[in-house]
Amino acid sequence: MREVAMSMEGEDPGESATARLRRRHFLAATGAAAATSVTAAGPAHAAGPSLAGPSLAGSPFDGLSGAPHPGTVARLLAVPESGRGLDWLKASLQVALELELSTIPPYLCGWWSITDRGGEAARLIRRIVGNEMYHLGVVCNLLVAVGGRPRIRDSAPAYPGPLPGGVRPGVNVYLSGLTRSFVCDVMMAIEAPEEPLTRSADDPPSVGAFYGDLLNAFRATAPVLSARGQLSEHIGADLLRPVLTPSDVERSLEIIREQGEGTDSSPDDALQDDHPAHYYAFAEIYHGRRLRETGGQWDFTGTPVPFPETRPMARVPAGGWVRPPTPVRRLLNDFDITYTAVLENLDAAWARGDRRALKTAVSAMHRLESPAVELMEIPISGGRETYGPQFRPV
Repeated sequence: MREVAMSMEGEDPGESATARLRRRHFLAATGAAAATSVTAAGPAHAAGPSLAGPSLAGSPFDGLSGAPHPGTVARLLAVPESGRGLDWLKASLQVALELELSTIPPYLCGWWSITDRGGEAARLIRRIVGNEMYHLGVVCNLLVAVGGRPRIRDSAPAYPGPLPGGVRPGVNVYLSGLTRSFVCDVMMAIEAPEEPLTRSADDPPSVGAFYGDLLNAFRATAPVLSARGQLSEHIGADLLRPVLTPSDVERSLEIIREQGEGTDSSPDDALQDDHPAHYYAFAEIYHGRRLRETGGQWDFTGTPVPFPETRPMARVPAGGWVRPPTPVRRLLNDFDITYTAVLENLDAAWARGDRRALKTAVSAMHRLESPAVELMEIPISGGRETYGPQFRPV
């Protein structure tokens, strides 16, 4: 996505009042489905240990970073700008890591459940999965650049549950095959655009506000950026590169905001490279039509995006599948062992600047598909719905 110069409030200073009004109208209209269908969040069922890294121990932000603390983002954003130094950056980047990581398993389940991978919906979701993996790599590079150490395995979320850090309260992220309700309640709800013109001081923290404050803190702190331990690798359609300059930081964080969580761009910006931002892509699947501008108004009236045929993976219950048959239990175990290897190799990659470990993690992630699809083809107790992966580290 192209870089977008944003003001401190998150608006594009070059955008006309008419364009902002059109954007506000469009976001209100397209966000209605997600807003009215969101399922109330339940408590995470297996909260892990505190994720504050050793670099934060004894600092004012010790214990702030991690899924067990649902108000983490609100607490970080409550810190006065004068107190947002290096430790604040490290704590915030760890939370950003958790947010990016939490989106990948549900998106993978939706993609794996599609039987025709050549269809438009499958291509849209596959691109978004690649984007999220790239975003995770960017955040890890940023954290290493300021002297932190990414904690990935410990950050693996439990499903179903809320998004890390207390952002988008009311969104319950669960694992399921692709259905219209899953697209609306999980995918669109996670990626719903930030609209600064309609926010108030009483609104709960959003992903967009969090990334905006993170960027402002980098500008104010101007930390020394170390190349040691950062990684370079092709991830999906993107090239992960070390973050070495303030311009690299700006570009990296704006790409994350514009591609996905927290975008406050209009569809005009989101479609500059023919790839809609994640929210709009998911909305195209939900509405069954491509996004198109007609007479100055954006709507889902373009070419059809047929909803795909899918394997009917049921929603994974809290705590995982109850007393699954032996073949299912073996597949679940195989999947979770491989998933654990992915997480541990990602930890090793950024702990040592080990590109080989990163490649091993990517290879292991590809191997997750086979047991996942096998699970999605085994009916639950003779019914129509099927099993699916649980994404539970061993």
